[in-house]
Amino acid sequence: MTTTTPTLAKSAFDTPGKGRGLLDIFNHRYLLKLLIGKSTSLRYRNSVMGWLWSYARPTVQFLLYWFVMGQLLGMHKNVPYFPIYLFSGLVVVNFFNEAIGNVTRSIVDNKALVRKIYLPRELFPVAALISAFVNFLPQLAVLVVVCIFNGWVPTFENIGMFLGGMAIVMPFVLGLGLIFCAVNVRFRDAQNVVEIIRTIATWSSPVMYTWQMVYKHAHGWHSWLFDIYMSNPVTVAVELFHKAFWGPVVPKDDLKALAQVAFPPHFGLYIVFGVIVTILLLLIGQMVFRRFERTFAQDL
Repeated sequence: MTTTTPTLAKSAFDTPGKGRGLLDIFNHRYLLKLLIGKSTSLRYRNSVMGWLWSYARPTVQFLLYWFVMGQLLGMHKNVPYFPIYLFSGLVVVNFFNEAIGNVTRSIVDNKALVRKIYLPRELFPVAALISAFVNFLPQLAVLVVVCIFNGWVPTFENIGMFLGGMAIVMPFVLGLGLIFCAVNVRFRDAQNVVEIIRTIATWSSPVMYTWQMVYKHAHGWHSWLFDIYMSNPVTVAVELFHKAFWGPVVPKDDLKALAQVAFPPHFGLYIVFGVIVTILLLLIGQMVFRRFERTFAQDL
């Protein structure tokens, strides 16, 4: 009588790079929650001010930009309610900059876990992204309070603009971050490239200036540059935030101001292009991440 040894089913998680990528996160929500809690608790460990730093840094940054751009360069004369215009765009750029930095370092910062056990490595960049979103909420709260004091009333349209902006910028950051956090494990130069991207992001969206200024200098045969500029997902998100928070507080009887509140021409197409760029980058980011994750443990 012959006996056969039962074959144990091989898990897709036994071999790095053979899982379902980002889809595996839904089956590991508890681990994701632990990673987010670890990230947020470590951020303010041994800190006297704690969560107050989430308000202090963006406040100082806002006051600095407001003084230089608004007062010294006179932007407050050209843009009504310039402080709200500035801050509503700045929170998006701040979120992008913090998130891309966190995601890029996510694997290296958790190298002890990556070396010892295997779990879907996408958990680390996703947890870093959500942690950046948690740190973004205090800035959003300040923005909402300031807008309410200036007559802002939340509507379904305003909330939709806000959610649309976040729905574009968050997966865009994740796609870009997946590429750089994977490359950063093998080549630490990736962090320096990300620092350059963060600097560019601060000035490549209409935060400290208006899109009309860019449009004015991109007329004629340079118009394709404006199309590329507006197709940037971060720029799309910034304009949606402007429409959600800054636009409603602008006086309705000020025709010049209302012209500035208006979306750029063909903005619907720019939203579509921004979504396409985001989706493509997310797919490319996942492919690059899975290609590099097979050697994470060795490279770390």
